[in-house]
Parts: sequence; C-alpha cells; structure tokens
Amino acid sequence: MRGMSANPLDDRLRDLVGDRTAKVLGEHLDLHTTGDLLHHYPRRYAERGELTRLADLPVDEYVTVVAQIAKADKRTYGGGKGVRLEVVVTDGSGSLTLVFFSKAAHAHAHRLIPGRRGMFSGKVSVFNRVRQLAHPDYQLLDADDGDAEEAADAFANRLIPLYPACKQITSWRIAQAVDTALNSLAATGWTGVGEPLPDQLRADRGLAPLPEALEKIHRPRSKQDIAEARHRLKWDEAFVLQVALARRRAADAALPAVPRCPAADGLLTAFDAKLPFTLTDGQQAVSAEIFADLAAEHPMHRLLQGEVGSGKTMVALRAMLGVVDAGGQAAMLAPTEVLAQQHHRSITEMMGELAEGGMLGGSDVGTKVVLLTGSMGAAARRAALLDLVTGEAGIVVGTHALIEDKVQFDDLGLVVVDEQHRFGVEQRDALRGKGKQPPHLLVMTATPIPRTVAMTVFGDLDTSVLDQLPAGRSPIASHVVPAAEKPHFLERAWERVREEVEGGHQAYVVCPRIGDAEDTAEAAGGSRKKSAAAEQAPPDDERRPPLAVLDVAAQLASGPLRGLRVEVLHGRMAPDAKDEVMRAFAAGEVHVLVATTVIEVGVNVPNATAMVIMDADRFGVSQLHQLRGRVGRGSAPGLCLLVSEAPEASPARSRLDAVAGTLDGFALSEIDLQQRREGDVLGQAQSGARSSLRVLAVMDDRDVIEAARQEATDLVAADPELTAHADLRSALQSLLDADREEFLDKG
Repeated sequence: MRGMSANPLDDRLRDLVGDRTAKVLGEHLDLHTTGDLLHHYPRRYAERGELTRLADLPVDEYVTVVAQIAKADKRTYGGGKGVRLEVVVTDGSGSLTLVFFSKAAHAHAHRLIPGRRGMFSGKVSVFNRVRQLAHPDYQLLDADDGDAEEAADAFANRLIPLYPACKQITSWRIAQAVDTALNSLAATGWTGVGEPLPDQLRADRGLAPLPEALEKIHRPRSKQDIAEARHRLKWDEAFVLQVALARRRAADAALPAVPRCPAADGLLTAFDAKLPFTLTDGQQAVSAEIFADLAAEHPMHRLLQGEVGSGKTMVALRAMLGVVDAGGQAAMLAPTEVLAQQHHRSITEMMGELAEGGMLGGSDVGTKVVLLTGSMGAAARRAALLDLVTGEAGIVVGTHALIEDKVQFDDLGLVVVDEQHRFGVEQRDALRGKGKQPPHLLVMTATPIPRTVAMTVFGDLDTSVLDQLPAGRSPIASHVVPAAEKPHFLERAWERVREEVEGGHQAYVVCPRIGDAEDTAEAAGGSRKKSAAAEQAPPDDERRPPLAVLDVAAQLASGPLRGLRVEVLHGRMAPDAKDEVMRAFAAGEVHVLVATTVIEVGVNVPNATAMVIMDADRFGVSQLHQLRGRVGRGSAPGLCLLVSEAPEASPARSRLDAVAGTLDGFALSEIDLQQRREGDVLGQAQSGARSSLRVLAVMDDRDVIEAARQEATDLVAADPELTAHADLRSALQSLLDADREEFLDKG
C-alpha cells in the first residue's frame, strides 16, 4: 500500500477513513487510495421528495433506492413458528417489498411504518414474481431519532448521490467516506493534485478543472453540475486511454517486418482457380486491404469482424496462402479443440490436393496443413512439430498448444487469431514472439462490434468489416418460447424439432450447464453459500439452477424426441469423443445434438436447420446471435427457438425479444453494449483487470472518444515521451497501471 505521496490522490485510504472502512473498500470495491475513492462515481442521483423507479431495478444486483413506505405487515409462517415483516415501499408506479425474518422482524417493525421515506440498500431478488430485498440496510430520512436527522441534514437542499455498493458497505457509508476525502482536500486547497489534461486542451474544449469536477460529481447542487462534471471526467478517461493507445501505435509502426507478397502463379492463384464460387464484393475488398498490409515493412495489425457466416475464414485462409507463397508460414489460433479441428478439416477440404504439399498426389505448389492440439498423441505431435520447424508445413491450425516453448517455426510470417475475446493478450503475444521478426497479425471475431467500440478497445488495430453474406445462406426465423407462461409452446417446440428431422434435417439443443458430477457439485457448493436471511426464507425464494445438457438429453431421448438419435457434446468430453460426435453429426448420423456453447463458433453443418436454446435468458445477446448462426447455413431455412421462464416485462425478456426481432448482428451488438454497465467492454479486454472506464460510455460518447483520439495522436506525435506532461504521465500510471500498460504494449 502507498504511504503519503506528492499527489494526495495517491494517499492510502486507511490514513483518511481508518483501517476498518479502508479494508472493506479495498477488499470488496477495489478502492485503495483517495483517488480510487473519488473516481468511484455515483451511479445515479435521487432528489429529496422524488422517488425511485422501482420497476427498473435489476435482479441479483445490490442497489440503493430512495422510496416511501406504503404498508408494513407482520406475518407468521411454518405453522406460526416463524415471523416475518413485509414492508412495501413505492414510487407511485411500482413497488418493492422489504422482508425481515424472526428477531429482525420485531426489531424493525417500530421504525418502518407507512408514510416514512428512507434509503434502502440490499440485493434484489424475486419471490412469487415480486421484487424484494431480504434484510436490507436502511436509513430513514424523515424520522425523529438523531441518526436520521443527521442523515436528512446531510442530504438537505441537494441531490442525493447513490453509489455502486455491495453487501459489506452501503451507498451512504461510501458517501460519508467521499465527504471526508473532499473536506480533507479542500482544506489544503487541493494542493498537489495533478491535472492530467493539458491546459490548452482544457481551454479549447471548455472543460472544468479537475478539483471542480470532482466536487460537482459528488456534491452537485444541480443537474447542470452533474453534466459539467461528467463531461470533464469523460475526457479524462478517453484522453488518457487514447494517449496510451497512440503511444502503442507509434511503437508498432517503428517495428520492422518482412513484407509478404504472394507469388504471381503460386499457391494462392491455384487456390482461387479451384474455388467453386465467387468471392463476395466484401471479401474481395477486405482481402485487398489485408494484402496491402502484408506487403508493408511494418507488422499488420488488423481486426476482421463480421456477421456469422460472412466468410471470414475464407478471407483469412487466402491471407495465409499468400504468406506461404512468399516463403513464410501462417498459424491460426483457435480457442477450443472442437473449433481447431473444424477449421483444420474445412481448410484441408477447401484446399484439396493443395494441402498435400510434398506428399504423394499432392500439388507441386501445395503445402502441408497440420493440426496441433494438446490432446494429440506423442507420435502425431512429434511429426507436426518437425513439419513446423523444418518449414514443411506452411499452415498450422491449433489451440493453446501452439504457444508452448517446444513449438518452433522455420519462418512465422502471419498469426491469425480466431475469436480474439477468448484469449488473453499474453497468449497472443507468446505466439507472435515465435517469429524471427514480428509477424503480421490478423484478429478475427464473429461478434460484430460497433466501430467506436472497436476503435476504443483495440486501439491500434485497423478494422475491416464483412457485413455481406455469401449467396446461398438461408433466412432464420427466431421466436421466444415463454415456457413458464405457456408450457404448451415448449411442447410445440419439440414437435417442430421432430418435424425438421422427419424432413431430413438435424437440430441443436443448447443448455447453459453440463450436468456431470463435477458440474453438479459446483452448483451445489454455490447454493450452500446462503445468508442467514436466505436460510430462514422459504425454499423457493431462489431461482432454479440452469438446465443441464446431460439432464435435458436424457429427458428428450425418453420423452418428446423418443426414437431419434440424440447425442451430447460438451467441453469435458475427451477430445476423441468430441470429434467422433461432431463427425457423426456432420455426416447426418445424429439427429439432435444437445450441447453447451462449445458449438458457439466455427461449427458448420449445413443440414442443421433447427436450434432450441434452453434458459436463453442466461446467455448474452451476442452469444445468442453466435449460437443462432449455426443454423440456416444450407439451402433450407433455419429456425431458432429461445426458451425462457423470464417474466414477460423483464429486461431478460426484452433482450430475447431483441434477438428474435433482428438478424442484424451489428444492431444487436449495440443493444448488447447499451444494456451493459459502463466500462464492461474494456474490462473484458483488460485481461480481467478492473476497468479504467467509470463514467465514459463507449456507445454514447463516440464524439468524445473520437475527439480524444485525435488530440492524443497529435500530442504523442509532438512529445512521444510526454516529457512536458508530467501529470499526464502520472495519470497513465494510475489509470493504466503497470500491468495494464504491459497489456497495451503486448496487444
């Protein structure tokens, strides 16, 4: 932990708020310094006299609401042995129930009476379709006792900040710590607090000084104060991040790389000549961008994103063939063995004799295409490693096994990373480090990402987009199946699956969980970790566990799909078993494949026309879109049924309705990002580290992000080492600490 420092924002919280509060803030909210605390901004604000929209509260999250008590009743349960206090608070349009059991019911009954207003904090759950807080913390704002008067006085005549909190510390306790920090800094005139934004930038953009912004965001007197503070703090986050990315772009541009230009009549030309179809205009345009990058003397860093089935693998394969033509090797890194095997199989099938270079019957201009995974036998592994180190294999497709120390290349020229979000930066960097000089990098994602998000998250990557589907792709009809409200809809879903099979097609059933012994034990272990309040609550107070592959497969095989061949596929199966099941399904020998999300990407079975996703509300929007892309890949139309027990008016059902309503992955990705908390996107990109985005919303603040990018590029071009910007250097170290800076350097 830091001691006293030149910048008071770097001071330890324990010196400010005491050991006990500092420990809770550090362990549960990752707040360790005064700066951490002051950059922990209110999630929203409540006005005195104005009630909270209770109907919008997210389930399973800790919230703080300001509301008025409408009624309070004591009830008995368990044959009169147990007592619970039910308190209904309201905002006029919705309600929330506060529940206290046993001794707590008696202890709080005399304070929680109709007509009183207060702040209530706890975890939102649903019981009998009613939102509730079990044993919440609260602070009344209009009672007669001293604590309440003090609380009411503290919030008088201004907006009430409501902070992201947790079970261990409430919003108002965080507010008290923030007040202590602000008072301490104000007493010294904010001496020593650095200003990360250059003076000229602040003047040109009309941005408030940092001390003023922090005062206004935590102690606003008006909504205008909040708007001004947020605008300034958004610039801090966007500018510091863009400076880090600009420095990385500049460093990357200075690296040497071997230009890779395809031979005039080599492997790529032979491959194109045997294609039975014409590339789409989009594929041709993106390929031209990639080949221009490959011909440069500095490494390509390109993100290839596009719709499910838009032909990204074909574009990547042509790039790899071009590099082989130029005397180099190409490696494709896939996140799972199923996907690696699928890629290897499809690439060798598309190349035919061109994938048998040096072999009997192989083409004179061909090359070897090898597979390398962790589960391969010793002999096959040795043969693959030998082919790589000697240069016999121009293309290798593999999993994490590719980055092991024993894997050596003769001349690695291109790294293709499929489904980049499934890999850590360190893993990608380890593979790139196997080249004699930095190899070119092509990152693919089948999850369409809005341009601003891609620009912000990936920073130095040039972006290519494939939004045109190849000819022959069929439409996919999607429908939500409300299993709880209309059980007969689910029965009809299984009838539709049987109809598809009887019509000569196949189907997927996707479940969130495996259901084997280890999986079940983990679920049981998680459910045992209940609070005392939950243990006293009725047993059906909790949501049921997610449906499991093994359970659902057994029920279908003996029930509605009896007589059909039903097989399972999940990540804990032995690699050979997984490959056998996929081969049988691809060959049409299996009618229905019940699987986890292991089939999410890369699996291509054109004869599969139907998909039923169980507990669909437990998946994200982009993941549902990915899964749906496994059907409709042939000449017959696809059908995707999203089964859910989520209530009709819930946010979960809204997400499913959005997925069912459009096949536009770019539109869905925007919906997905708008529904996430601010900063989640960068949080995922930062190797699991706490996100540096607290107030900047990458979807809503495109103008700030783009302007900050230009300002940062200009500043770094003029002063690469930031020698004239000491406070900005400090902000980089604070917002993007050593681990994150290393992450960016590797990216």
